Amino acid sequence: MEKTVSRDELKEKMDRGDDFRLVETLPRAGYDHAHLPGALNLPPEQVAELAPTLLPDKAAEIVVYCSSPT
Repeated sequence: MEKTVSRDELKEKMDRGDDFRLVETLPRAGYDHAHLPGALNLPPEQVAELAPTLLPDKAAEIVVYCSSPT
């Protein structure tokens, strides 16, 4: 099920300590420059390679974001 999560909703989830996986989709250099606390780095070109290891629980809630200015 896809759902858009607003910034405020994401902050509330983080503040409550909800159980979810936060995924940043920028390339590694962008992730290293700045990312949200606890975010995993999963660049689009490496999804097939990294997702099975980083996101093994297929039932887990996953919030994906990109902090790109565009």
